[in-house]
Amino acid sequence: MKLALDPTMYRNLSLKEMVDKTAELGYEYIELSPREDFCPFYKYPKVDKSQIKNLKKWLNDAGVKISSLLPLYHWAGPDEDRREAAVRNWKRAIEIAVELDVDLMNSEFSGSKYQADVCEEKFIKSMDELIPIFEREGVKLNLQAHPYDFIETNKEAVDMIRALDRPWINLVYSTAHTFYYDDGVGDIASMFDYAGDRLQHVLFADTFNHKAAEGLRYIVNPPGAEVTIHQHLNIGEGEVDFDTIFKKLKEMNFDGIATNAVFAWIDKADESSRFMLQKMKEGLGIV
Repeated sequence: MKLALDPTMYRNLSLKEMVDKTAELGYEYIELSPREDFCPFYKYPKVDKSQIKNLKKWLNDAGVKISSLLPLYHWAGPDEDRREAAVRNWKRAIEIAVELDVDLMNSEFSGSKYQADVCEEKFIKSMDELIPIFEREGVKLNLQAHPYDFIETNKEAVDMIRALDRPWINLVYSTAHTFYYDDGVGDIASMFDYAGDRLQHVLFADTFNHKAAEGLRYIVNPPGAEVTIHQHLNIGEGEVDFDTIFKKLKEMNFDGIATNAVFAWIDKADESSRFMLQKMKEGLGIV
């Protein structure tokens, strides 16, 4: 199993400083999420061969590895020009992963819940173009449902991954999205059972149930505004049933990637990151 840090809370650091910080915090792996000087959110990658060479050296010097490269692009549309741009971005990101000797990428479906049918069509169109490239380069892909996306639930995510019918395309489960994954029920055992061996990657962070209190746990004005909300908190600060998560992962002999995905505490990032590493180790039974 790989215990990784998503260094979102350390975007203010240089790339080298981020690598060194990851090692200092006790992590062996980085889940390399979007940052402006590498693979930015929704834009073309901003990195060249020299920077890739530098990053590989910094990783080696620090004793840290990249567990996965995480790009986010609008590959599910619904705008066709943006979808085409996203596919171009993906092609470059795959090249970067290969140059980094990283054989796994993870991402989101990246569409809109308000145009779900169109976004599914665009997503499949993008995958038709990209699957041959992933396979040629030997790069695997893990995908997660996300609040606001055209796929928000665990079942729909697993069903889409099965529809793609490639053994190298599997599921990311984000614990911070638990209450979107089954519409506020939070039945993690059933969701993990449904995913089965497709579950290859878990992002760890806590959140509150936005469906609780008859939907009044969060109040959005004006009512019906096209927004979604959740948190990425330290374990124990929200309402996710981590006892069941850890129990099920042990029963499933989970041996994928476990990532600290807390984003809420930039003002105390080191404290949070160390706390989360210890909680993940304890829960997963890693000495």
